[in-house]
Amino acid sequence: MGSNVLTKSDGTLNDIHISHLVDQIADLRQKGVEIVLVSSGAVAAGKGEIGNGKKLDTVSARQLWSAVGQVKLINCYAEAFKKYGISCAQVLTTKENFSDRVHYLNMKNCISTLIDNKVIPIVNENDTISVTELMFTDNDELSGLIASMEDSEALIILSNIDGIYDGSPDLPESKVIHEITIRSKPLNEAISTSKSSFGRGGMLTKYHIAKKVAKGGINVHIANGMKENTLLRIMNLDDDIVHTTFLSEKKKSSNVKKWISYSESFAKGELVVNQGARNALLSSQASSLLPIGVISIHGDFEKGDLVKIKGEDGQLIGIGKSEYDSEKAEKFKGNKNKKAVIHYDYLYLME
Repeated sequence: MGSNVLTKSDGTLNDIHISHLVDQIADLRQKGVEIVLVSSGAVAAGKGEIGNGKKLDTVSARQLWSAVGQVKLINCYAEAFKKYGISCAQVLTTKENFSDRVHYLNMKNCISTLIDNKVIPIVNENDTISVTELMFTDNDELSGLIASMEDSEALIILSNIDGIYDGSPDLPESKVIHEITIRSKPLNEAISTSKSSFGRGGMLTKYHIAKKVAKGGINVHIANGMKENTLLRIMNLDDDIVHTTFLSEKKKSSNVKKWISYSESFAKGELVVNQGARNALLSSQASSLLPIGVISIHGDFEKGDLVKIKGEDGQLIGIGKSEYDSEKAEKFKGNKNKKAVIHYDYLYLME
């Protein structure tokens, strides 16, 4: 749920919208649907509560607003769920919590435990301690990671417009694209790059996150959360609701590959590969990266660290877990008699 769905134009929380969204979640819960709620709104709520405060830098202002606003936000949810006898829990996280496999599995266990005990996890980034370089792009990125981590059947991203348009939503000739597949023509140039009023993200971010999640085997819906019963209509497969669906690949990625797909910013090194290795990796046949295809090594990394794989032209091909430290990788590059530098099971390829 994006900030613009949860807040009024002045930045204060929109209790009516939040209550209506909770009504829908409660209805789905009664039908046996398990839900994780990734919610924006804390920074906007805090700013609406106390204003700009004293002269502050960008990070300090965000820390102030989120610290104040998170209390208001979670209390608002708790009151709304209380009338249905449903408990909710606050789960604050940072991108750094997903920096290694152990932290990732700890987060997964936390959320799974809440769900098993009939508690709705309400997840948000902990902006009070995040710094710019370690922040998620926005909560769309966080929701994609959570959906992949929990092996969800669907991710629903609620915004204040109807979906992905084939042009600017402000133009009368622009239309909502109802269905996007993994092989659909890229839409980067057609999608508006404007950001939301209170959030950090925009529709282009949603598009890239949705494609990544769908590639991992999860259907993604981008819809207008300002409209009545949007969640229920999507879940009831209502053909009349105008929104965008990203159809997933039938084959689901492994949980390890899903984790790797969101870990580009944590890569410790870089492997540059020749054209032969690039062709092999991007072919329809599953392929590991062998030392013979590696032409150069960059960075200082240990065995088990994540590394980027790039072509000779500098284009990012994928990310994987290295079977060697950087010293051995350098020693064995170009060698055809050594085991894979990155095994296919620990390799995520970009589009």
